[in-house]
Amino acid sequence: MDKPPNLEERTFLFAQNVRRFVRVLPRTISNIEDIKQLVRASGSVAANWIEADEALSKKDFAMRTKICRKEAKE
Repeated sequence: MDKPPNLEERTFLFAQNVRRFVRVLPRTISNIEDIKQLVRASGSVAANWIEADEALSKKDFAMRTKICRKEAKE
């Protein structure tokens, strides 16, 4: 059985999938701003996880994972 991809790879793939998804959405006035925010937030999850993974301490790791989780909820 193959090992599942690590969280860094999964968040990167998530950001890619979001970008692929928004390409098919209609470009209405209301969608444009939502699409921009969705793309930013999806990329931010991956970036914040990388920062957390490279944390200098347990406290730093905890703070950065909380930021990552907040972005994922957005």
